Amino acid sequence: MSITERFHRKYPFINIACHGEGEKIFKIILERMAIDNCEDLSEIPSISFLDSSSNFIHNDKLERMRDLMQVPSPYLTHVFDPLILANPKQKWIAMWETNRGCPYQCTYCDWGGATEDRISSFSMDNIRQEALWFGEHKIPYIFLADANFGILKQDIEIARYLAEVKKATGYPEGVSVQNAKNPKPHTLEAIKILEEAGLSKATVMSIQSKNPQTLRAVRRENMRPEEYQENQKRLRAQGIYTMTDYIIPMPMETYDSVLDGISEIISEGQHDRIQFNNLSILPNAEMGDPEYQRKYQMETVRTPITNIHGKKNTAVNDIEEYQELVIATSTMSREDWVKTRSLCYMVGLIYFNKLFQIPIIILHEVYGITYRKIFEMFMEHPRQSSQSPVFTEILDFFEEFSRGIQNGTQEEFFHSKKYLDILWPPDEYAFIKVCQENKLEKLYAEARTMMMLLVGPRQLTGPLFDALKLNKSLIKLPFQDNDMRISLSHNIWEIYRYTLIGQTKQLKFEDHSYTIDRTNETWKSWDEWYQKMVWWGNRRGAYLYGNKNPHEEIAGHH
Repeated sequence: MSITERFHRKYPFINIACHGEGEKIFKIILERMAIDNCEDLSEIPSISFLDSSSNFIHNDKLERMRDLMQVPSPYLTHVFDPLILANPKQKWIAMWETNRGCPYQCTYCDWGGATEDRISSFSMDNIRQEALWFGEHKIPYIFLADANFGILKQDIEIARYLAEVKKATGYPEGVSVQNAKNPKPHTLEAIKILEEAGLSKATVMSIQSKNPQTLRAVRRENMRPEEYQENQKRLRAQGIYTMTDYIIPMPMETYDSVLDGISEIISEGQHDRIQFNNLSILPNAEMGDPEYQRKYQMETVRTPITNIHGKKNTAVNDIEEYQELVIATSTMSREDWVKTRSLCYMVGLIYFNKLFQIPIIILHEVYGITYRKIFEMFMEHPRQSSQSPVFTEILDFFEEFSRGIQNGTQEEFFHSKKYLDILWPPDEYAFIKVCQENKLEKLYAEARTMMMLLVGPRQLTGPLFDALKLNKSLIKLPFQDNDMRISLSHNIWEIYRYTLIGQTKQLKFEDHSYTIDRTNETWKSWDEWYQKMVWWGNRRGAYLYGNKNPHEEIAGHH
């Protein structure tokens, strides 16, 4: 039985399912309704259904449209104008499609399979007019629905259109894109144009996994490590922030392979953000096939779909949407899944939320300690010693939260009534809680003990102590009304900044004094700090002084 037939038999109240591009098919359905109220479905292409005798029928598919100008623009045909005029205070997100198609066949995604590889483009004149429409109608956010922004050379021109429109009208304020999986020079040029125009929040460098067995299982081809590292270095040197996607738990992935993958990605130059996404099953993707799931012993749980930084229980018309999350596989047991998710939250907290990024980099660059060994220490030592109560509390929270997801009693994000009454990533919630409950001093004392164990008794500890002092002084906190002056005995700041742009700097024993500007960007209440610093700084990890927070974010806009 095919996936489509199983779908119809599971949901018999659905009369017709359309396959492929829907515009032409829907038009034909409307025409048949006018003729015979769709009594005869045999003449409608690209649909499937159960007939009156419960036989499964799948009509021949239409060929894909190569001329996308057959599809009228809802923006240029003024479909949305009355809605915008009737709601002058509403902020809008526009879904925008400039091309259609995806050349990749990843088993967890139905994009490539649904469009059958080839990419077709809308006319550049149409694209230019739509970009201008967004500006003239003051649309603040655009979600670019193209599967791989920057895969076509014309995307440079599209980026320029958006930059010109923003300069002329002030809009849009931000654009979310799915970057090409294997970026080329013209991809990076388009990304740079968006960044310089202030339109890009962070450039996504999709990896999904670093495990070769996993990549083969999901038919994913990542760019070569040296190419990834070079692109990462080039973008960072230009001041362009990046974010790497990693999906947990893909087939053949283990706790150790994820730990190795995280360490490798950071070693290759990713210091802004790894976004750890939970693997969900899409019905039309190859991974949605029960045979595929049996092969890799994929265990799933049904859970509501929620938005990062969104409100709890905000379903439209009380209709809740659900997803199937993978919470165990043949190579990752249920317990290992909890451990892996907790690892991801811990790495997010101590490294990408910048609580200890500087000393972690110094441990790696100066003392030669691998990122893997550092993260293992933070995961294992709190369980082996009574000297780390704050870290133990954090690890307990991460594990309890992960088990809640696994058991279907917890959504993907943590709801905090106290902190803006929204859904937080667990690592951000832990970051807020440590700062708000005044536990930073204790946390730093515990981290210092763990890091000294890594360094060992025969090594000089001065560089590590300087790094801890610098990092703690740079953490953005509310209620600051004066700048801070600090002195260090080593060139820690220089080593850190060079590492961020993919370069190296030798340790020097020399006096350095710094003034930390804590008054140019201030927050007068905890609520303001939760929103404008923690939430809006998420993608870029803009949690240290000297790194200005980007403009306003909206819930789920990632």
